[in-house]
Amino acid sequence: KDIGATRVLALNTVGGIGDAFGPRVLACPDQLIDYTWGRKSTFHEGSDAPVVHVDFTDPYEQALRQRILRAAAAAGEAVADGAVYAATQGPRLETAAEINRLERDGCDVVGMTGMPEAVLARELGIPYAAINVVANYAAGRAASASGICFDSIDTVLREAMGRVRRVLDHICEA
Repeated sequence: KDIGATRVLALNTVGGIGDAFGPRVLACPDQLIDYTWGRKSTFHEGSDAPVVHVDFTDPYEQALRQRILRAAAAAGEAVADGAVYAATQGPRLETAAEINRLERDGCDVVGMTGMPEAVLARELGIPYAAINVVANYAAGRAASASGICFDSIDTVLREAMGRVRRVLDHICEA
């Protein structure tokens, strides 16, 4: 905000939980569940700071989400419209049991970089939306049933980032 940013378009590398969110899928999430802890999640801290509440019903700004989806269509890239992003603590990846819990909670993808960024942008009044790049199946799912293969993640990300660049090339026109 101090340098004049008027919106934030985040890019998150995620693991796919549900069948619809396998490697190489691009998604524009519409909801998130924050499982992180201990991260600073407000600009209003300290004993003398007033408590400031922000509405976080819809964590991703709808107009910016639509702009991403229009840009993807113009670029000829498929982007899933809507996903529930599970923000986990990291830096370790999740256990298969934790992924089972996230799925029961309704999460579609899992990553470590979606919070507190989204709520901090909201506190500043800056529209925030994200593109999620599914790099692999989450722990215990499909090809990751017995472990995560980091070599395949690099391959997927190299290909997927070219697709993301095509979407970003169209974002100003959308």
